[in-house]
This record gives sequence, structure tokens and C-alpha cells, in this order.
Amino acid sequence: MKPQKLILSILPQKLGICHFAANSPIPDWGIRGEFFSITKTDQELSIVYPQEKIPAGILFEKDWRAFKVEGIVDGIYAVGIIASLSKPLAEAGISIFNISTYETNYLLVEEKNLAKAKKVLSKFCNIK
Repeated sequence: MKPQKLILSILPQKLGICHFAANSPIPDWGIRGEFFSITKTDQELSIVYPQEKIPAGILFEKDWRAFKVEGIVDGIYAVGIIASLSKPLAEAGISIFNISTYETNYLLVEEKNLAKAKKVLSKFCNIK
């Protein structure tokens, strides 16, 4: 039986990847909306957020777009999904920023690389 292709969708909004010092509190605006991701470590606080809603004065990398892995692919027990997506992109010279949740993954690429990433991923994924 042939393995089923992954289904990817592209989120419509441009995302910004915000960087804060490790001791920064999570800002109120960072927890509002339909899509955001917050990661805090002993070295930093990162927030991925729709860039048009990021307040002025915030340090962030702009113009990132997200591919969403559609459907639940074994949840947190999925093996090799990120590798299968990131390896061909790396071979094409495309940097990624990955966000994993309990049920799925989001692979962010810079908007300037979106068309090239679609072309690479469409060889083995269905992109809607």
C-alpha cells in the first residue's frame, strides 16, 4: 500500500517572530487572537503572532508564512513528519521555523521563499 501524502494548508496571514529577554512577562496582546505561539525558556521569550497586530517598538522578524499539517497525524507520537518536510527545504536552501502542537505542526518559511517551498513540498504533499 502506497503511503498517504501529507496534506498542507497555508495560513493566510503573515506572521512575525518576536524576541524578548528571558525575564520579560508575556504581554497581554500576545495571548489574543486565533493564532499565536508562545515559548519561554531560561534564555528567551518568543512569540509568533500575526505581524499586523504586533505593537510598534517590538523586536521581530517579519514576513513569515505558515504551512499547517492538516489532520491529526498520530498527535505527539508522530515520527518523522518534521524531518520529511524540513530536509527537502534545507536541501533547497530554505530556512524554517517550526511550531509543534499536541495535534499538528506548523512549518514557517519566509514569504520570499513561499513559492519555492510550495514547489518543493508539492512533490510529496497535497497543498490546498
